[in-house]
Amino acid sequence: MKVYLTFDIEIWCNNWEELDVRFPHSFHRYVYGHSQSGDYALPKTLEILDRNALKGVFFVEPLFAGRFGIEHLAVIVDMIRAGNHDIQLHLHPEWTDEIRPLLFPGANRKRQHLSYYTLEEQCTLLAYGRNLLAAAGHDQVTAFRAGSFACNTDTYRALRRCGITLDSSLNAVHPDCGIDLKDTLDFYRPQVFEGVRILPLTIFRDGFGKPRPAQLGACSFPEMRNALESAADNGTRHFVILSHNFEMLRQGRSEPDGIVVRRFEALCAFLAAHRDKFEVSTLSPAPTIDTQLRQAYPFCPSDPYPGKASLSSTFLRHGEQLARRIFG
Repeated sequence: MKVYLTFDIEIWCNNWEELDVRFPHSFHRYVYGHSQSGDYALPKTLEILDRNALKGVFFVEPLFAGRFGIEHLAVIVDMIRAGNHDIQLHLHPEWTDEIRPLLFPGANRKRQHLSYYTLEEQCTLLAYGRNLLAAAGHDQVTAFRAGSFACNTDTYRALRRCGITLDSSLNAVHPDCGIDLKDTLDFYRPQVFEGVRILPLTIFRDGFGKPRPAQLGACSFPEMRNALESAADNGTRHFVILSHNFEMLRQGRSEPDGIVVRRFEALCAFLAAHRDKFEVSTLSPAPTIDTQLRQAYPFCPSDPYPGKASLSSTFLRHGEQLARRIFG
């Protein structure tokens, strides 16, 4: 089974007021996450991957550089490229109205989601984001993920026009994802739509039978291990895991979140120790999606989840959450 360790790399300034004042501190926190314990943002992510000889897929959000300069984006690209990891495109169009000059008429008002933009506007944003990454030193974008998973039908048409052949924007449990695609796409399995290959974020059943995204900050390590093992045993071919550059940091601070750090350490060690069963892969070259295999499954089956977790592993997550609330 191919496993994709994907990371959304983003910069936020907490609000949209006084951006020029806020940006230097925000950039340092979101990119480095420096603390007395070490740098637990992007550097720690890369260190753990490299230590386990694993490759990650980094969906880098470049639009902030349209406001603050390519040199900042180049720092991120250089750090990731040094480990020969995969760099792909991520867009949070909240930044669009901060870019000067404006990219198109009507870009002067803040619109949070990509799905709020027309087909032509989405094409413009995709091309602009790709050009920013190229200016920062990476010109081989072949895959995309929409910010907040907020894709729509026009997103896939725009990707096809722009020559981006693979997408990972489907998330079955995110309320803003693919609102106009609910009756068109299978949000759980790989497929091809509008000529674009789609690898959805993996969703599994937790110990209570509830859907759970395979996200580092949302699962205990035993839940993730259970989901990986059961998905592989079920014949699943692709398993997509999500994290962020700031996910190992405590909320709003630069200090490490020990619970999430230990999860990521354990996950990478587990995948490295079981290479015979799990092939940690990148999206370049784009993976093959067997559409004929998908036809063997009915659309929207009663149980589309590829894996499941044990009750004890889910109880552990709740215990970790309680400990975080009590001890910070």
